[in-house]
Amino acid sequence: MEPFPQQEMTPSQLLILTRMKPCLAFFLLLASGWSASFAAPLGPDVAVFKIRIGKAKELQRVVLGLYDDSTPVTVANFKELVRKKFYNGLRFHRVFPGAFVQVGDPSSRHGQADRTGTGGPGYTLPAEIKLHHEKGSVAMARLPDKINPAKNSNGSQFYACLKPMPKIDGQYTVFGEVLEGLDVLDYISNQPTNSNDFPLPIIVIKSIVLEARVAPPANQ
Repeated sequence: MEPFPQQEMTPSQLLILTRMKPCLAFFLLLASGWSASFAAPLGPDVAVFKIRIGKAKELQRVVLGLYDDSTPVTVANFKELVRKKFYNGLRFHRVFPGAFVQVGDPSSRHGQADRTGTGGPGYTLPAEIKLHHEKGSVAMARLPDKINPAKNSNGSQFYACLKPMPKIDGQYTVFGEVLEGLDVLDYISNQPTNSNDFPLPIIVIKSIVLEARVAPPANQ
């Protein structure tokens, strides 16, 4: 299995980092565009979700960082769907406690149905399988190998990992990571479900917007 793709550093850059205090070096790497997990460099934008859980009045915030360089086709498609407000009103349709949550099926707007979990925007995406499934990783769902040997991704459905999931590395396109709100997604994963793992409370994406990513200042 290939190691995580990483940006190469010059010998002089490496020497400077090794002489720095660890915390300062860490924040400088973040500022340069690296994700906290060092799986891939983060792109210039983040996706900010507002989610309603059940009858709660307060909306919950989740922020995703995106791997524009590592998965350009997948990220460009995700951003286009966000701009079109495709995800607004969609329900989380599949959850496993402490493992992952899944969303992005347009048929979920109408609640649980026999085919919920199979919908999409009407197209698939080419596989961009390069990264590992770490805690907080966000990846595209897809159909099984038997009918999808190319491992093409669903055009809109994605899931967020709530723990490392190495057994499915090399099978799905990981295109981002949760930067904020992993506790919210973990809470969603623990909601009661029916026999198809569809949450019984209505858990819906009210909105997603793209915002410029702001790295933590190096002096913190």
